[in-house]
Amino acid sequence: MSLTIILAIAIALSLAFHFVGVYVGAKKTVWAMLVFVWAIVVGTAMNEIKPAGYEDIEKMRGQFRDTDKLIEEAMPEVSLYEMITIKKSYHTNKPKR
Repeated sequence: MSLTIILAIAIALSLAFHFVGVYVGAKKTVWAMLVFVWAIVVGTAMNEIKPAGYEDIEKMRGQFRDTDKLIEEAMPEVSLYEMITIKKSYHTNKPKR
């Protein structure tokens, strides 16, 4: 699933929660919850990956030029979002078996 699809679903759910909050009269509570949830999501996506992720990057390095470019741009600290981009590039270039 791409990041665009995930963000579209998140925005749709946010709007749905907002309208439910308006209906039940809890607008401030719903907006506070939405801000909190989005802060957690963005923070998680920007966190550095675990050490095992760097081992995966080393396995992918040197095989495809565009993947190597993404790896070099992301180093020395790779975020979760960057890792998703690198893996997507690698799997796009990897021949199907």
